[in-house]
Amino acid sequence: MTEAGRGLSDEIDRYWIRLTLIAWAVLIAWYVWERWTNIRFLALGDTDDNMRLMQVRALLDGQGWYDLRNYRLNPPQGFDIHWSRLVDLPIAGLILLLRPFAGPVWAERLACGIAPLLPLGVTMLAMGATVRRLVSPRAWPLAIVMLVGSSAAMLMFMPMRIDHHGWQLAFLALTVAGLCDPKAARGGAIVGVASAASLTVGLEMLPYCAFAGAIIALRWVWDAGEAGRLRAYALTLGGGSAIGFAVFASYANRGLRCDALTPVWLSVTVGAGVLLFALAQLSPARRGVRLGLAAAAGALLAAGFALAFPQCLGRPEQVSPELYASWLANVREAKPVYLHPFRSAFPIVTLPLIGLIGAAVGAWRARGTPAAIGWASVLLFVAFGCVMLLWQARAGPAAQMMAVPGSVALAWIVLPWTIGHRSMIVRVFGTVGGFLLVSGLFAGLAIKWLPIDRPSPYVKRVNRAGSRCAALPRLQQVGVLPAQTVFTLNDLGPRLIVTTHMNAISGPYHRNGDAILDTQHAFKGTPDQARAIMKRHGATLLLVCPNMAETTVYRSKAPGGFYDRLAHGETFDWLEPVALPKGSPFRAWAIR
Repeated sequence: MTEAGRGLSDEIDRYWIRLTLIAWAVLIAWYVWERWTNIRFLALGDTDDNMRLMQVRALLDGQGWYDLRNYRLNPPQGFDIHWSRLVDLPIAGLILLLRPFAGPVWAERLACGIAPLLPLGVTMLAMGATVRRLVSPRAWPLAIVMLVGSSAAMLMFMPMRIDHHGWQLAFLALTVAGLCDPKAARGGAIVGVASAASLTVGLEMLPYCAFAGAIIALRWVWDAGEAGRLRAYALTLGGGSAIGFAVFASYANRGLRCDALTPVWLSVTVGAGVLLFALAQLSPARRGVRLGLAAAAGALLAAGFALAFPQCLGRPEQVSPELYASWLANVREAKPVYLHPFRSAFPIVTLPLIGLIGAAVGAWRARGTPAAIGWASVLLFVAFGCVMLLWQARAGPAAQMMAVPGSVALAWIVLPWTIGHRSMIVRVFGTVGGFLLVSGLFAGLAIKWLPIDRPSPYVKRVNRAGSRCAALPRLQQVGVLPAQTVFTLNDLGPRLIVTTHMNAISGPYHRNGDAILDTQHAFKGTPDQARAIMKRHGATLLLVCPNMAETTVYRSKAPGGFYDRLAHGETFDWLEPVALPKGSPFRAWAIR
């Protein structure tokens, strides 16, 4: 290496945090510019993003800190939302910061564009720290490249993706970095704080948090010198969860519910913290005794949970069998990845499998070195992520992000060999091909450019309807009607209340099963049943989006039901058509 090359290498190592933050700023600018149309039209594509904005609006309008009920859905009692205020803070802070300069409307849109990119910076720093410890101090730029190329993970950080998934990935990235930290106390504290923060936001990452705790406990079982890591983890997990509950738990989350950081899971985290702290303090010299104590602590925790909270041994949502069968069991991202179309599943699973291979190679090459334990932790985490994909496809973003260190390890082996090869063909085409292979980008390119599992015309029609009916200009056409309570599709309710002054009846949130079932019963039942349900909820306008995905379920599951008859053009004397502008994707009726 030349003197200049060594100097550049030293700069990359010495100023890696500063350079990572610069790269983060560049990515913020790029994605805001690239997604400007979405920002301009407040294109919150997911129902959860819309509900998150409603939650922030309510906070800024004076609704109580601990009152997370949304009163624009199913008025007057409202909808019980099981989230916390933690993720609301950066969005609300950006809105307040930008209002004096951009005005209230544009401040909100810009905040929704910028806020999801904040946890991306945390994730980039955490992934950079991990590969610096496991691969090379100069490998962190590759971690950024691999992360940006992970399609499913990066979608969680895109402008307008304001719900909590990006922050959950950031906390998971910190957990992985903490597991690889050679400084025991600091590493344990990072894992504990990240786990507590993640659970405060939501329980989606609970399996990963539990797995991280098990890894730290097993490290202590193997090496009593890890007591400092275990002690720091125990204190921060228990204490952090208690602080998270006290500061962010809503009124509704103070009951014995199973789907959030309620007293149920707070008891588990605090109990785990107490038991693990006691183990760290005892730290007997014999490994077998440590193993027995750890197993006893785990058994005590599990038995106490089962005895104290038997209602939480099933699904955490605690929905009725009817609601589970008609809705929750059909949520697409909750199905195993192998049940998804190939064009969706292939890009999701490719990078985790590559990362699994890379982590195994890294662990093998690091055997006998201090990095071996860190690589073992990453290998276990990536393997766990791959297994989670067989349970739910929504584990894809986490699995892809955790695959980054293994992907970087393979690139650190392959790319120097191709770049330094004496053949120009290998240097050029081998480097490009090797990068596409170890980054997993070849999967997305193949799906995009090759005729692989193309969506059918029917699927395209359904997707087009969903996109048109969620568009801000189309909904604003509905918003010119007088404010009233609208009976509409479950998946359209949150978007409707964000973009208009209308109220709606329901949205896809499991604590409100009665309202969800009422909507389903109305559209699948008889016209008389539909009218009775609408009148009971005080709805005066019926609004539907023909060919939207939810409507296809009503037509296929209940042929001859109210919606199916409505879609076939049948008229009813209690429904009066409401004129909408030409080209509107909606159909509307006044309810008599």
